[in-house]
Amino acid sequence: MDFLDAVRKRRMVRHFTSEAVAPEIIERIVQAAQKAPSAGYTQGQALIVVTRPELKQQIGRLCTEEVYEFPFVSEAAFLVIPCTSEAAYHQRYQEADKIREDGKEIRWPVPYWHMDIGCTVMLLLLAAVNEGLGAGFAGIVSEEDNLKLRELLHIPDEFTAVGVLPFGHPAPHTPSPSLKRGRKAPGDFAHYEQW
Repeated sequence: MDFLDAVRKRRMVRHFTSEAVAPEIIERIVQAAQKAPSAGYTQGQALIVVTRPELKQQIGRLCTEEVYEFPFVSEAAFLVIPCTSEAAYHQRYQEADKIREDGKEIRWPVPYWHMDIGCTVMLLLLAAVNEGLGAGFAGIVSEEDNLKLRELLHIPDEFTAVGVLPFGHPAPHTPSPSLKRGRKAPGDFAHYEQW
């Protein structure tokens, strides 16, 4: 598929058919995501892939999927939980090739671990489109449910799950009412040479 076609076809899907996804397709999607950039080649991103129905149901409850039109988390063929480790970046930037001349770690004006996991998520979403699949995003908004997810999936303390991505074959659903807002005008989005 042409890259721009994949970009144009990418949508947040919130309903999936019961059709299975072959393990080799899941593997290709995961491998594509591993190509995401990371500051200092830290590679502080990690993914958890979930295919077991009972585990998807538990995660769906933590994502409060019952407020949506369909149980799009638990019905998905598989889930990917992207995680990032701030600690990995601090450790990397204390290594000899990254440490400042005064022996201190750089001052982080931006938490680049957020940027890097965002790149990983976008590659996952685009790889799904390339495979003829759909994907969505579900957040875990309460601290209590976030802790439950951490315990359920045995996520190490140094990692933070940033959400849940359900994947599968798209089924018809009602588009998000947020789409009625429309996209910004190109001139409000991209500024050339200065704001």
